[in-house]
Amino acid sequence: MTILNQLTYSVQGKRLFIKDMAYYLVPPDKKSVSIAPSLSRIERGVGTNGEQFLTNDCTNTKSDDWKDNNQQEQSAKSSNPTVIPETILKKFHFTFLIRHPRSSIPSYYRCTIPPLDKATGFYNFMPSEAGYDELRRLFDYLRSLGEIGPLVAGQTEHKMGHGEAPGAIGKAQICVIDADDLLDRPNEIIQTFCESVGIKYDPAMLVWDSEEDLRHARQVFAKWNGFHEDALASSSLKPRQHVSSRDPSPIDDDKISLLSL
Repeated sequence: MTILNQLTYSVQGKRLFIKDMAYYLVPPDKKSVSIAPSLSRIERGVGTNGEQFLTNDCTNTKSDDWKDNNQQEQSAKSSNPTVIPETILKKFHFTFLIRHPRSSIPSYYRCTIPPLDKATGFYNFMPSEAGYDELRRLFDYLRSLGEIGPLVAGQTEHKMGHGEAPGAIGKAQICVIDADDLLDRPNEIIQTFCESVGIKYDPAMLVWDSEEDLRHARQVFAKWNGFHEDALASSSLKPRQHVSSRDPSPIDDDKISLLSL
């Protein structure tokens, strides 16, 4: 059973929220792409509502057949930058969380050097793991499919883009959250996010001050020790006192260029 199967079976009809990096869905360094073997076969009639689920049970599938099917799907979906078939990607409602490299790269680098490296277990800084290239490629691909856009979350009107067909409205709005906006205006941003994905907004979403909440957070973040210490030490998300100037770090541009290569 694949991870996607496990997640699907565990939600019991509820909406599933997954936070992860596009970097882990796309082969690094723009290497050639092929669909993950465990996701290459779709079985019908598993689960509820007639939905399709995936299996890695290929005991009745010949190796040559799998290769042919895989190559055919990749040929048809040659622009797909991920190892996940388009049929599965279409099941998700995507939101993109972004952060300026001048903040994110130094933050990540700090976790790979003493003293934090002993806690994180990351002893080597890998610039490619920043994931900016992979995120943009995934965004562009989903937009080309019409899975997101052209409507933008938080905007009531849409201006026709170049080459866009009249009435070409995708399944979901383009929902991009800038980390600076989230830190400056958390209530507004989370409310807009909820409206975009169809969830009822509650200000209590920004508070996690009970012992049960903290215990749950420690369990969830245990695998990523050292990366979420500030979050674990907090109890709510409030507007920060100093609004971002969009120039969050005094680090030299030359150094950023080197870190981002």
